[in-house]
Amino acid sequence: MRNFPLASLRAFEAAARHESFVRAADELNLKSAGISQHVRAMENWLRVPLFLRHSRGVTLTAAGREFGAAATHALAHIEVAAGQLRLEANSRPVSVACIPSMAVRWLIPQLPRLRAAYPEIRINIVYALDARTPEAAGADLLICHGPRPSAGAIKLLNAETRPTCSAGFLAQRGPFHAPVDLLACELLHDETTDAWARWLSSAGIHSAPKAGPVFADFNLMIGSLISGQGIGLCPTALIAEEIAAGTLVSLFERASDMDKAYWLIEAKGLSREAGILRDWLLVTRQDNG
Repeated sequence: MRNFPLASLRAFEAAARHESFVRAADELNLKSAGISQHVRAMENWLRVPLFLRHSRGVTLTAAGREFGAAATHALAHIEVAAGQLRLEANSRPVSVACIPSMAVRWLIPQLPRLRAAYPEIRINIVYALDARTPEAAGADLLICHGPRPSAGAIKLLNAETRPTCSAGFLAQRGPFHAPVDLLACELLHDETTDAWARWLSSAGIHSAPKAGPVFADFNLMIGSLISGQGIGLCPTALIAEEIAAGTLVSLFERASDMDKAYWLIEAKGLSREAGILRDWLLVTRQDNG
C-alpha cells in the first residue's frame, strides 16, 4: 500500500483500543494533540472517519471499530514475530567443533543431560578436522586431541591408550601374559601403524607389528574391536563404559600417548549460551573423573 501512514497506525490503534486520545497519549508518551494528528492522517488516507469528536471526548465509528480491531490483531502478530526474532538473536546456536572419536564416544552421549538442564540452548556439532583454534573451525568451542595446544586450553580427559580387545576375543585367543604375546594376534590400527610401533617399543619390543587392517577413524576401529576381530590401542577414557560393562577388556596397564589429552579451547567473546555450555562441559569432566 503506497504511502500508507504506517507511523500513524500505532497511535490510531492505541486510541481505538482506549477509545480516548488522552489515554492513548499517556500509553505512548505523546501529547493528545499528537495522537489527534496521527488519527487525522489515517482518516485522510482511508477517506473514512474513524472517530466522532465531541466535547466530552471521542467515539469510534463503525468503520473505526472494525479497523481498530484489525490493527490490534495485526500489531499483536508483529509483536510476537519480533519477540521470536529477538529471542533467536539472543540465543543463537552454540557451535562446538570436535574430533569424531570424542564427539561420538563422549560428547554426544552427554547431550540428553544438557538438553534437560538447558532446553533453551541449541547446539551445532561440527568436525574439528585439523583446526587448532575455535576461530579456525568457525566455532565457539573446540575439542581437540594431542599435546597441550595453548596455555588457555583446559584438559577434559586424558588420552592414554592401552591394548584393548573384546571379552570374547580374550576368551578365544588369550590369555596374554606379556606384551610380546600380542605379536601373534591381529593388531588393528587407527589411521597408521605408528601407534602400535610406539607402544611395543615402550615395552622393549622392536619387532614390526603384524600388518592388520588400518581404519581411517577410531570409531570404525572400535566397531571391529567389539565384534572380536582383533586387538587395538584405545584411549581408555573413551571406552570406560564398555570396560565397566565387560564388553571390552584393557589387556595391560602400560600406556602410550601419556603426553596427550582431549582439550577444550574457547573462542574470544563467548555468548552467554556458549559460556554455559563451556562450564557444563567442565563440570561433566569432573563428574566423569
